[in-house]
Amino acid sequence: MKQQAKTEILSCRVTPEQREMIEEKAFSSYRTPSMYLRDCALDKKIVVINSVFEAEKAVEFLLKQPILGLDTETRPTFQRGNAHQVALLQVYAEDICFLFRLNHIDIPDCLVTLLSDTNITKVGLSLRDDISALRKRRDFTPGKFTELQQFVKEFGIQDMGLQKLYANVFQQKISKSQQLTNWEADILSDKQKRYAATDAWACVQLYNELNAIRQEGFELKIVEPEPKIEPVEKEASETSKNKLPREEKNISSRRRKKRASKKRQKTTKKETAIQS
Repeated sequence: MKQQAKTEILSCRVTPEQREMIEEKAFSSYRTPSMYLRDCALDKKIVVINSVFEAEKAVEFLLKQPILGLDTETRPTFQRGNAHQVALLQVYAEDICFLFRLNHIDIPDCLVTLLSDTNITKVGLSLRDDISALRKRRDFTPGKFTELQQFVKEFGIQDMGLQKLYANVFQQKISKSQQLTNWEADILSDKQKRYAATDAWACVQLYNELNAIRQEGFELKIVEPEPKIEPVEKEASETSKNKLPREEKNISSRRRKKRASKKRQKTTKKETAIQS
């Protein structure tokens, strides 16, 4: 089976420290233990939207932006068969993140307009799931969306999770401690707000950084994989020899039972003959 060649980024527009680390390792195989990474500290303004009026004002601002980061949150369920509707829509732009509490305001007309817009780039990760969840609340025609998981493929990046993507590019870790909290709570905690806003903000940061790398140009070094050595088939072990197909096992079992039955019959006949 032919292996895919590894792609290594040799130059990119990041800080000198990040550049050195990225040049040494391919994005596709780079790993840094999370204990050695700095926490990603979001210092942007966060606005919680609890009414349709607030949503209209927020969307009016968002429709003037060239690029938006988008994510959603849903209350987790721990019982099979139960599912909750999406509770929160996070949209980041221009140093501010809006948290639309959909469990309070549903999806008003202004949000339909934003989500259906074909001019503004809306960046996210696993957008198919987000869009599907949003359309279950209210159907709309998706506008211009950019899936980061598709966007990063040309860089040879294989770790598609937001946490790993951000760590590989910026050498910082994003906490996921609030992921399974109650997103339908009457009041979101400060930790929940920061977590939700960080995900939408991080999508824009990743898109901008990787887009800058692509536009500036970068060298790609293709490392040819070592030839794959096919293992020599060894003679089946005693254990594997004893692993018969189910049909053969059933046949063997019936044969053993039949032989045991005949043996019992012979023994009974012999005992009867002796007694008589």
